[in-house]
Amino acid sequence: MNKKVEYQHFGIMEYSTCWQLQENLMQEIINIKLNNRNTENPVPTPNYLLTVVHPHVYTLGKSGKENHLLVSEDFLKKINATFFKVNRGGDITYHGFGQLVMYPILDLENFFTDIHKYVRYLEEVIIRTLKEYGIEAERSKGETGVWIDTKFPEKARKICAIGVRSSRWVTMHGLAFNLNVDINYFNYIVPCGIADKKVTSLHLELGKKVDEEDVRKKVIKNFEEVFECEVIEKVSDFIK
Repeated sequence: MNKKVEYQHFGIMEYSTCWQLQENLMQEIINIKLNNRNTENPVPTPNYLLTVVHPHVYTLGKSGKENHLLVSEDFLKKINATFFKVNRGGDITYHGFGQLVMYPILDLENFFTDIHKYVRYLEEVIIRTLKEYGIEAERSKGETGVWIDTKFPEKARKICAIGVRSSRWVTMHGLAFNLNVDINYFNYIVPCGIADKKVTSLHLELGKKVDEEDVRKKVIKNFEEVFECEVIEKVSDFIK
């Protein structure tokens, strides 16, 4: 079991480019797993972790409803946003500047083979990170992601969305953590298909802009602790 995770922060990256990168890395791991079936000397499967910031984009998961995008294609052009139907779980969400997006491409057979546990671990990473900023975040029953004030439905608000895909226990897609996000962009969708709850951002909760680099470092540290792994930052790109 390989508990080392190769990590790289790519900064600003177009959604389509990053999606293809994830697909390539996932397929690489799957190919190794398939080849290992036919050899006496199996090769350890790698694990990857990407963090990025996407320009304005809306993505719709496999279980989402297209009418949860509330604006036209022409309007999307006016706000410099794009739209993609993607192969993750979940409904529609927004990615944009001021948001930390994290994509773990892990072979869960290196960790545990339980996709629900995997999602709970991703939530835990963000819950721990928010605690470092004095914010008590939590899960909302029946709703994936990280929330604040779930005990008060009229105040409940999501600060991190999660949507994943798994094939042969290899993961892709991941989470989107709102740091300094212009939440007006969420007004053009039904976020995650949930119409009666709000979206928030860390800077709104704290009343000041946050240091995104500092948050990113805390997220990676907490990922390492929650998944009990060694995150190794790569100097050069591992784009194939």
